[in-house]
Amino acid sequence: MSFGTTRPTPWQWIGYAFGRSLPATMRAWVARDLTGRNRVVRHLLRSLAPFVPIFVAFVVLLPGALWLRGATMLLGVLLALFYSAAYMNQNRAKRLYQHGLPADLEDDQRRARHVAERDAYLAAHRPA
Repeated sequence: MSFGTTRPTPWQWIGYAFGRSLPATMRAWVARDLTGRNRVVRHLLRSLAPFVPIFVAFVVLLPGALWLRGATMLLGVLLALFYSAAYMNQNRAKRLYQHGLPADLEDDQRRARHVAERDAYLAAHRPA
């Protein structure tokens, strides 16, 4: 798959992080974002973006010592990361489908590894 150089603007990326679709001209960027190397890290960071105002509110608006407000924010970050990781594959499939890409899209290296694993399994367990 050929990847375009069109990247979203910061405002488009914020909308993308909140679940909006990007223009069709950025479909290659979306495919690389959701299937490329470091996709897990990008997903976790992107999923935290909508929570940033809440985390800031924890630190600024809650009463108490700074360490207690920081601990409250850390608990929120950990909880958000837990749920983001738990639903990563479903979220990825939804975003791919939303942008007109196949929900089971994989990068070439991962696809080759899956084919090799399948072939090895069939070679070991196929009846003679």
